[in-house]
Amino acid sequence: MVTKVLMGLLIPFLGTSLGSACVFFMKKELGKQLQRALTGFAAGVMVAASIWSLIIPAMEQSKGMGKLSFLPAFIGFWLGVLFLLLLDTVIPHLHMNAQKAEGPKAKLKRSTMMVLAVTLHNIPEGMAVGVVYAGFISGNASITAGGALALALGIAIQNFPEGAIISMPLCAEGQSKGKAFGLGVLSGAVEPIGAALTILAAGFFVPAMPYLLSFAAGAMVYVVVEELIPEMSEGEHSNIGVIMFALGFTLMMALDVALG
Repeated sequence: MVTKVLMGLLIPFLGTSLGSACVFFMKKELGKQLQRALTGFAAGVMVAASIWSLIIPAMEQSKGMGKLSFLPAFIGFWLGVLFLLLLDTVIPHLHMNAQKAEGPKAKLKRSTMMVLAVTLHNIPEGMAVGVVYAGFISGNASITAGGALALALGIAIQNFPEGAIISMPLCAEGQSKGKAFGLGVLSGAVEPIGAALTILAAGFFVPAMPYLLSFAAGAMVYVVVEELIPEMSEGEHSNIGVIMFALGFTLMMALDVALG
């Protein structure tokens, strides 16, 4: 079991690292259409993971509450949204293609704030993987090893383009390829750390598992709506973001059902 958990925690980080390594093999920065496609794909994966891997298991674990079985998921989801809203407010960061930073004013380099933006959005992904594996470790019947692996693989798949989206623009802005790669990897390091901390915390709050699962879902949906959807829709009208969103959504849905 320990090996399965360690693999699950590291798989998403590997996805980010491999994506960041694209900076060594691609000479030009990512085109706008490709960025929109990759962002749409990531958004689709995160929404599907929030539903199938987090919210549905949260409600299944609350069946004993009868008609109020939705309540833990409802409360946890809102707590996750508010938590990310708080982080979004107190951490200075700069979204891709944006000119103005968000959060409190800070004398940080543009590249540092771009990395902080991706790191901010990786926090809920790490929490999601951590809480699902915590449920698996606790012997929760609604969370299987396959279901936990499906979530880890889904996050890793969408982390691959994410790694490229952060490292290549950094290189285009003047950072060396080595530094751009390192910053891309660093932005993903929060995931296994966050997942491990979540597992440790969840071990003390097993009865609160439905709240923790839906908390991670709320945090991920916040990132999708606040950051990814605007990025995939900006500029001239294009359907590529929507098509890739649908592809990411159905791929994550299929992974969860097939492996779960």
